[in-house]
Amino acid sequence: MATTTDPVPTAGSDADTHALAQAPARADEPARFPYRTIAMGTVGCALLMLAALGAGGILVHDPVLGDGPLSWIRYGHGRALATALLYVGFGLVVWAWVRLGRYVLANRVNSKPILVAAGCWMAPLLISPPLFTRDVFSYLGQGAQLLHGLDPYDYGPAELDTLNTVVENVHPLWQTTPAPYGPLFLLVAKAIVSVTGNNMIAGVIVTRVVLLAGLAGMLWALPRLVRHLGGRLPVTLWLAVASPMTVIHLVGGPHNDLLMLGLLTIGVLMALERRHAVAVVLVTVGMLIKPTAAIALPFLVWVWANHLTEGSLFRRFVRAVVPSLGLFGIVFVGGTWLSLGSVNLGWVTGLQAPQIITNWLNFPSGIGEIFYTLVNLIVDVEASPFVTVARALAWVALAVIMVRQWWLARHGGNEAIFRMAITLLAVAIFAPPTLPWYLTWGFVIASAFPWRRSHLAIVVAVSVFLVLVYYPTGEQGLYDWWFIAAVIASSLYAGASLLRPDPLGLVAAWRRDTARD
Repeated sequence: MATTTDPVPTAGSDADTHALAQAPARADEPARFPYRTIAMGTVGCALLMLAALGAGGILVHDPVLGDGPLSWIRYGHGRALATALLYVGFGLVVWAWVRLGRYVLANRVNSKPILVAAGCWMAPLLISPPLFTRDVFSYLGQGAQLLHGLDPYDYGPAELDTLNTVVENVHPLWQTTPAPYGPLFLLVAKAIVSVTGNNMIAGVIVTRVVLLAGLAGMLWALPRLVRHLGGRLPVTLWLAVASPMTVIHLVGGPHNDLLMLGLLTIGVLMALERRHAVAVVLVTVGMLIKPTAAIALPFLVWVWANHLTEGSLFRRFVRAVVPSLGLFGIVFVGGTWLSLGSVNLGWVTGLQAPQIITNWLNFPSGIGEIFYTLVNLIVDVEASPFVTVARALAWVALAVIMVRQWWLARHGGNEAIFRMAITLLAVAIFAPPTLPWYLTWGFVIASAFPWRRSHLAIVVAVSVFLVLVYYPTGEQGLYDWWFIAAVIASSLYAGASLLRPDPLGLVAAWRRDTARD
C-alpha cells in the first residue's frame, strides 16, 4: 500500500544521478517542523476566504451578506478593500509555499510537513466562495439540467424554468452554451444538486468535498509513482499538492480537473505496476469526467506493449491495443449510458463550446491577435480571421507534437510517462482555450520525475502567474496591461525567491533603514 514515506534512492541510481542538486542541511540548522511557514499560509488562506465574500465569485443574491450589515463588502470601497485583502492573503500563501520549497531543497523537511501545510491551507477554502473562477456555478447548472430531464449537451442552463438561484449564478457566457464536460461528471453534478437544490452555498461546498476524492487519489498514487519515476517525494508533494495551482485553483476554484487527475495518476501507476486493464479502465473513467484524460491512453498502450515479452514491437503493440480498445469501448459506452440513459455522444461536440473563449493566454490566439494588431494599424480589418488561422495552424502543430511524442514513447517505461506529461502540457498550451488550471494536467504527472532547481524556480513563477492572470471574480485580466506587468513582476520575484531569499535585497534594505532609525 502506498504511504507518504520518502523513497531513498540508492547510490549511483538514476534518481541519485539525475535528481536536482540539493544543498545539504547544515549541522547548525537541524530539521524542524516549519510551524511558522504553515501558519503563514494558513493565515493567507483564511484572508482569501474572508475577502472572497466581497471580491471572489460571489452570488448574485447572497443569502448570508445580502442586505445585512456586512453587505458593504460587496460594493464600492468595501469591495476594493476586500480585493486588497485578498491579494495580501495570496501573497502570504505564495510566500509560505516558496519558504516551504526552500526547506524541501535543503533537505530540512520530509513529506509530513508538506501534507500538513497543504491540509491547513486548503481547509479555509472549503467554505470559501469560488476563487478566480465561477465554473462551479456552471457545474451545478448543468447538473440541474440533467436532474430535471434536460440534455446539457443541447443547450445551456438558461433553458431551466426551475432552480432560479442556480441558473442566475451561471456566468453569462455559459448560460446558453452546451456543457463541455464528460457525462459521468454531469451525473456527479446531478447528484450534488439533488441534495443541495437551490442552495448555492451548500452546492459549492459539497462540490468541493466530492472533488477532494481526486486529491485523495493523487495522495495515494504519488508516493508509488515517485518510486517508479525517480523523483523525490517531498518535491513532488510540494509541486503537486501544496502548490497554489492545487490549493487555490483546483480546491479554491473548485475545478473538476482535480477529480480527473486523481483517476489519471492512479491509472498511470497501475500501468507501471503491470495492472494494465485497471489502468485503461481508470483513465477512461477519468475521460468521462474530463475528456483530457483520453490523451494518456495511447501512451499507456506502449507501456503495456513493452511489458509483454514475446514477439516484435509491432506484435506486442497489437496484443496491447486490442484489449485496450475493448476495455475503452465497454467503459465508454457503459459510463455514457449510466450517466445519460442512452449512448448520447452530444458531449463530444460539446467540447467545441470552450473555444469561444479567446485571449492571449492561449498561445495561438495570442499570435493571431498580434498579427491582427499589426495589420489593423494599416488596414481596418476584423480580428477573427487572424485568430482562426493561427488556431488552425496550432492544431496542425499540436497534431505533429502529439504523434511525435507518442512515437518517442514506443519503448514504454518512464519515457512513455514523461512523453505523456509533455503532451498534456502541449494540449493545454496549443488547444483553445488555455485556462490557467489546465497546466495542472501535465504538472501533476511531471512532478514525480527528478527536477533541477532552476526548473523548479520556473514552475514557481509560472504557477503564480497562472493564478493571478484572472481576477478573483473569475473574469480574465489579460488585457489590463499595467495589471499584467505587476503580475509578471510578482511571478518572477517569487520564482527567484525560491533560489535566493530576498533576491532584490528589499528586506535587507528595510532592515538597515529600520536599524538606523
